[in-house]
Amino acid sequence: MPKIKTNRGAAKRLRRTGNGGFKCGASHRRHILTKKSTKRKRQLRKPSAVHPSDVRMAARMLPYS
Repeated sequence: MPKIKTNRGAAKRLRRTGNGGFKCGASHRRHILTKKSTKRKRQLRKPSAVHPSDVRMAARMLPYS
């Protein structure tokens, strides 16, 4: 049985959590930051959890994480 390839794009964006879920960085932090409030930008720094309906696909893309 050959090894399964890891999706490299997903590997750079997602990390496995201790309980088997995935965390990822928040979107909307790249540009046009002047109109966004300080509170909103500060909250976007924190990693967010991948939605439960997407966890199965993330686990398939990252078989060895």
